[in-house]
Amino acid sequence: MTTAADAIVPPAPKVHARDLPALRLIVQFARNTVSTMPNYAFDVMISHRRVLGLDTWLVNDPDGVRHILGSNVSNYRKLVVLYRVFRPLAGQGVFLAEGDEWRRQRRMLAPLFTPASIGLLLPHFFEAANALVRRLERSATANLSEAFQEATLEAVLRALFSLPDNEQRGRLAAMVRGYLDGPGRPNILDGFARTETSFAFATWKRRQSQAAWHAAVDALVAARRASPRTAEHGDLLSLLISARDPETGDALSDTEIRDQGATMLVAGHETTARLLFWATYLLTLGPAEQARLRTEIAEFPPERVGTLDDLQHWPRLRQTLYEALRLYPPAPHMNREAIADDTVLGQRVEAGAQVWISPWVIHRHRKFWDQPTAFMPDRFAGKASPWTSGTFIPFGPGPRICIGATFAIAEAQIIMAILLSRFSIALDDPRPVLPVGTALLAPSHEPQFKIERV
Repeated sequence: MTTAADAIVPPAPKVHARDLPALRLIVQFARNTVSTMPNYAFDVMISHRRVLGLDTWLVNDPDGVRHILGSNVSNYRKLVVLYRVFRPLAGQGVFLAEGDEWRRQRRMLAPLFTPASIGLLLPHFFEAANALVRRLERSATANLSEAFQEATLEAVLRALFSLPDNEQRGRLAAMVRGYLDGPGRPNILDGFARTETSFAFATWKRRQSQAAWHAAVDALVAARRASPRTAEHGDLLSLLISARDPETGDALSDTEIRDQGATMLVAGHETTARLLFWATYLLTLGPAEQARLRTEIAEFPPERVGTLDDLQHWPRLRQTLYEALRLYPPAPHMNREAIADDTVLGQRVEAGAQVWISPWVIHRHRKFWDQPTAFMPDRFAGKASPWTSGTFIPFGPGPRICIGATFAIAEAQIIMAILLSRFSIALDDPRPVLPVGTALLAPSHEPQFKIERV
């Protein structure tokens, strides 16, 4: 860690003076996808490289990103590895849907994520946050990475299914964690697969996990169907059951409800847990900022929060979360394969080329940000929705921006506010924590934090 002009610069992987040789690039990329970037990547708008016969493009310019993921999105497809890894849990949900099917699903799901609908879910976030505090009170130190994983998974399971039964909630949580930490991790065969069914012999554990997951969630949906509750009950399952296509009036099938719920669960807990970890880590590097947040929260204590609008009383907390998302975007890269030849920012992109859009690079780009590697929450002052700029894309850019962004920020604000209102937090480990890019941006190790009541 270094300090520049009163700003904290947290540790980060080395930026290389030039492109790494191809074989070293591949080995290093397999270890950490954000540790391979050359210095020039943080200055240019678009760059090209050919690696072992494959054309790759890095696109940083917001207009180029909007072209690829917006106006000409039909010409670019996700890589097969994404479907192989996420299909067993997310099924045909909105995350993996494309074209007209994605538009239909997005249209039906939009009412679930309005401010009014998110407001119904706040009690679930409070329950999960208070349970986290009770667990942390048992010890003077804690692995907060693990604690946040547990808390956000509990929050999403409560918000989805209103599960008061700890045993039932624990079984579902164990299934999700077991998949993501086990068969759901990308492997070398995924990189060589041409279709979702390639190397089927190597995916039997994924299929096994999928069958168990489907059975568990189908049982929850069937139980709710048998004992219906109104949308005012306050969980996403009720909202999914009552959702209707505004154009056709069609409802979601039970299979669609299961897949949408799984998508929300997988996307909603892991990314928020990472956000909370990195925000807390930054606040241990800057204890003065942590103290300022505690003062802000004390002026409007968490127990006074009754609506989503009440979270506006914590602007500095929101800015800190945005800055954590900028420095540590949950998904460090998005990649697509060109289906047909295209022109992007005046450059010819041939069919079959891979196009990379990297929030990791864009969020640290020298043309877009002042002191881009520094922790400076004030850069987001007065910016309620900074992702409209095109240079801040933690939830993805363009029309496919994550539909649950408001959900995630509200959940993170409540958990962080309750945590900081009860505890002062410091690192209990001298080793720097470096971001490691895989499917998501993870810490290089999970440090112990000192937890002291305030």
